[in-house]
Amino acid sequence: MKNYNEESNKIIDKNQNENRLREIIDQIEDINNEIVVKANERMNSLAKPLNSLGKLEQMAVKLSGITGEIKNTLDKRAIIIMCSDNGVVEEGIASAPQYVTLAQTINFTKGLTGVAVIAKANNTDLKVIDIGINSDFEHPLVLNKKIRKSTNNIAKENAMTYDEAINGILIGIEAVKNAKEEGYKILGVGEMGIGNTSTSSAILSSLTGYKVEDVVGYGGGILEDAFKKKIAVIKRAIEINKPKIDDPIDVIAKIGGFDIAGMTGVFLGAAYYKVPVVIDGFISVVAALLAFRLNKKTRDYMFTSHGSKELGFKVAMKELNLQAILNLDMGLGEGSGCPLAFSIMDSACAVMNNMATFKEAEINDSYLDELRAIQKNNKNIIN
Repeated sequence: MKNYNEESNKIIDKNQNENRLREIIDQIEDINNEIVVKANERMNSLAKPLNSLGKLEQMAVKLSGITGEIKNTLDKRAIIIMCSDNGVVEEGIASAPQYVTLAQTINFTKGLTGVAVIAKANNTDLKVIDIGINSDFEHPLVLNKKIRKSTNNIAKENAMTYDEAINGILIGIEAVKNAKEEGYKILGVGEMGIGNTSTSSAILSSLTGYKVEDVVGYGGGILEDAFKKKIAVIKRAIEINKPKIDDPIDVIAKIGGFDIAGMTGVFLGAAYYKVPVVIDGFISVVAALLAFRLNKKTRDYMFTSHGSKELGFKVAMKELNLQAILNLDMGLGEGSGCPLAFSIMDSACAVMNNMATFKEAEINDSYLDELRAIQKNNKNIIN
């Protein structure tokens, strides 16, 4: 009877988790379009030629729609970094050994990694989460949300169970809830996991129908033989696991990673809790695409920090219909582009918050009335 009860409780927990996730996905709301209109009116009343500050204007207006406030500040910001290992590294297609995942996770807490130093320079905190590192370790600055130690090798079997994928997504959503309660006003999404460009490429190819060759890059840097093998391994993973492209959770479960599940949850959580969220690079944008496929409203809560040099990045961006703020030829990952974007978005907020209107500057702006009328009819204010 005890074993029967334990199994029954597990089934109930699984059902509750899936029901809770479906509720969150279904309850995501549109951004506040009434505030978008008002914010755009204020932007057009500022003492400057219309649209002369380009993407800065669009960012400020979009932020207003997300927060429901015309004037915003981004003085408390963080990057949520999901850390996990991937069983596919058994195939010898990664640029670094698996132990680097753990080493870099610890180095995040020491401020020694690329994202850590860029974050510090841009007044950004790191929230480091172990969601599946292949090691037993505890660290006071790493939140232990380990689902288990590493996913399975997708070249041989499903990466994880469907329930584990749901659990991973919920962990990401919970991370946003906690961050909002701590007062964070904007979030970035980063990762650490050797082998995760392979899982991301497999997901992207499956979701979009693009050939594997058209989305696979060299990751952290591999030789040509390993690159060819990487393509073959990803093709095999898709063939044997047969992910259901109309079910993004199934795609994560069969060919993804715990890190990607958690990151997908962060994008969903950001939309659910109405927090602006910034995409980093390739793995991050694939997670954003997964969230978008689960609920298209999530896209309006997203900003893209930089254009990753990974081949598949442009494919995912095209699917999302988003544009990068920066083009710095970066390909590090970790969330390293996010703090750079935060600081540019600070400037967008400064324009909205502090710039004088034509009235305040004592300038007659009636010469702009016709142009304003044309722009008012343009529904694509924030994209």
